[in-house]
Amino acid sequence: MHKLLMAVGTAIVLTALHLWPYAPAFAQAWPSKPIKFVVSFGPGSASDALARILAQDVTSQLGQAVVVIHKPGADGSLSGIEVQRSAPDGYTFLFSSNSALSVAPNMRKVPPYSAEKDFTPVSLVGFNTLFLVVHPSIPAKSLAELVAYCKANPGVLNSGTGHTFGIIGTGLFAKQNGLEIVSIPYKSEPDVIVDLLSGRVQFMIGTTTSVFGHVKDGKLRPLAASTAVRHPLLPDVPTVVEAGQPKFPFEAYFALVGPAGLPAEIVERMNKAVVAAVAKPQVREQMQQHGVVPQSSTPAEAASYLNTQHDAWKAALREAAIELQ
Repeated sequence: MHKLLMAVGTAIVLTALHLWPYAPAFAQAWPSKPIKFVVSFGPGSASDALARILAQDVTSQLGQAVVVIHKPGADGSLSGIEVQRSAPDGYTFLFSSNSALSVAPNMRKVPPYSAEKDFTPVSLVGFNTLFLVVHPSIPAKSLAELVAYCKANPGVLNSGTGHTFGIIGTGLFAKQNGLEIVSIPYKSEPDVIVDLLSGRVQFMIGTTTSVFGHVKDGKLRPLAASTAVRHPLLPDVPTVVEAGQPKFPFEAYFALVGPAGLPAEIVERMNKAVVAAVAKPQVREQMQQHGVVPQSSTPAEAASYLNTQHDAWKAALREAAIELQ
């Protein structure tokens, strides 16, 4: 009997030792520590502003701090790599725009990751509005006048691009109108704004977050909005279609995803928190002040949308004749 008890005791100890690495997963309910939202651009960007708005509300819901981590560079792929390589434990999420998920994988001959296979969609968050703005020294008061000015001064105007929408949107604008424009890439929109306000670059396609205050102060002149309808913050600014240009074949969106293999229970709970946050009037108002149209979704709806946008951005890259890196 004594030997039997010893054998049973040994088995229990061995089993406990075997399960020990996984004990925290069983013992602790998620979340038990701070959660990271990794964004593709720096402080002051639209991604940063929107991530902070969402993080604040999700923090109050989950009872753990949600902190915003900046990982700018490489057209958003550095932030994607950061999350792709993280453990699927619910403590690291990619608060992504189209840059990291739809463009970075399509802009490189060797993609840094697969947007479809390396991430777990949680929810859409919203859709951004972008404006084509010019420095006041440029005499153009409309897109048609900007086209005419560019044709009269080939290769003279510099465009600053702080994100992939700006890169591809400017490329399409130039190609569709037969323009010679020098496109200068920056890591983030706030960096572009500094040079745009000084006149070192003459125009950009920028988010409401970055350009609205300067437009209201008369330091920048808006010529067109990227959306299908006029934006309420700048209702006098026509859409690109109203301005005589083709509709952009892609969208500027925000979505929350985790690394591949994120447990369904965590996906469900984080999705519930995001949906609840986006439904709140005070959160929606803050998002709209940054030019964002709030829109949450189910994980399945997010996955389907992200797949369609991947294809749309791939086609736009070809149309804009942007060389793969």
